Amino acid sequence: MPAKRLSMRKIKEVLRLKWAQGMSNRKIATSCGIGRPTVSEYLRRAEEAGLTWPLPADLDDSCLERLLFPLPPDLPAQERGIPDWSHIHGELKHKGVTLFLLWQEYRASHPDGYQYSWFCEHYRAWQGKLDVVMRHDHRAGEKLFVDYAGHTVPVIDRSTGEVREAQIFVAVLGASNYTYAEATWSQTLPDWIGSHVRCLHFLGGVPELVVPDNLRSGVSKAHRYEPDINPTYQDMASHYGVAILPARVRKPRDKAKAEGGVLIVERWILAALRHRQFFSLAELNAVIGELLEKLNARPFRKLPGCRREHFEQLDRPALQPLPVTPYVYAEWKKARVHIDYHIAFEGHYYSVPYALIKREVDIRITRNTIECFHKGNRVASHPRSHHKGRHTTVTAHMPESHRQAGEWSPERLMRWASKTGPATEKLIQTVLGSRKHPQQAYRSCLGILRLGKPYGDERLEAACRRALTLGSCRYKSIESILKHRLDEQPLEAQQELALPDTHDNIRGPAYYH
Repeated sequence: MPAKRLSMRKIKEVLRLKWAQGMSNRKIATSCGIGRPTVSEYLRRAEEAGLTWPLPADLDDSCLERLLFPLPPDLPAQERGIPDWSHIHGELKHKGVTLFLLWQEYRASHPDGYQYSWFCEHYRAWQGKLDVVMRHDHRAGEKLFVDYAGHTVPVIDRSTGEVREAQIFVAVLGASNYTYAEATWSQTLPDWIGSHVRCLHFLGGVPELVVPDNLRSGVSKAHRYEPDINPTYQDMASHYGVAILPARVRKPRDKAKAEGGVLIVERWILAALRHRQFFSLAELNAVIGELLEKLNARPFRKLPGCRREHFEQLDRPALQPLPVTPYVYAEWKKARVHIDYHIAFEGHYYSVPYALIKREVDIRITRNTIECFHKGNRVASHPRSHHKGRHTTVTAHMPESHRQAGEWSPERLMRWASKTGPATEKLIQTVLGSRKHPQQAYRSCLGILRLGKPYGDERLEAACRRALTLGSCRYKSIESILKHRLDEQPLEAQQELALPDTHDNIRGPAYYH
């Protein structure tokens, strides 16, 4: 049938040009400004209605319309076939399935069934009677909605009696409403990432999208169109091959599924725990797991089956497989490479290729490793060390000639020190000799020499003389001597106030880290 019914006047013109003028369908279509299939369709209908030209004089437009477009037989609803709307609703969750396709299948099994407009209208009316959490259409395996519940659960420390409030993480699959929940100590990034990892392994697969709220742990900067994803969160998503799609700011419908899931967890799990006491997070999560099994097995009120059955039928077959190894938690930070071609993290120094001196790099920190990236490429990897003031240096990162390291060298530092005085020169020589690689001492040497700017070269020379006498050549010791004006006091007073040199590591000032 043509997409749009023509006026009776134009239909009569089609019949006249064909039967009275003998024109071809192509010429009729051009003359009337319609398509050839439309011309053929109206000619077919006229022949089936037994019409000839000229049309009977008493045949008005209403009668002609009834002949060309007869109404379908007024059959009882049972004979025409009422669609199973819950089945239609479930089929729509499959990828690529549309209402039009389902209507075509319905008409194939019910030739006298209802038209497409009736089909759509009645499905929407049926859908509107579902619970709010069920109302949106979600494809199988497409979206996982995550959020924290507004309520917390108190956990008591047996030894101290201290009460800590445990946060409740909730995740809901869009198509089946299959729900996951667990308790963590906080909503900080490590707990946020850990909850995601455990949730995906609970599901046994990976959805296409994860939809979080604009929680600070997941979204660094909320924005309606281009929110910034936390680098660690993005790193986890890349590991599992899932995309992060944060809910838009002040758009509650974007996260209605998550909020509905949170409400159900609060009613069916947290409310059931209100009179119970817990003494560990593991104990609380064990009970939450038991109640979660019951929640997912509880029958729906307005749909057949339960969350677990829908998950097995819809979401599980559509989920992507998990990677071979689980995600290892990592944090990301930025650092600038110093002239000694090392970056600092938590007081320890790690080398990178010397060509990156003064460049900014990204640091990926895991429990056991430190990785450095420049423009997305990994340029260095080191075992993580907790020894402050020490250096981890890869020989390949060093230049063939240390003079290439930003034009700083031991000779240049010695020349600078000699301008201050012999004690300063001797102290800098001592500092340079205390390292396996002199470049590792550049940072401390620069810090010491630059103390001459605020305190003056004369006082710096005196402080270095005192430091050599004490055998404490650390930056902080010299800074302490100058701060407390120990260079102007007797040696005994300086020995009481100067910082002890507990090891031979020489550390620069914070602003050179």
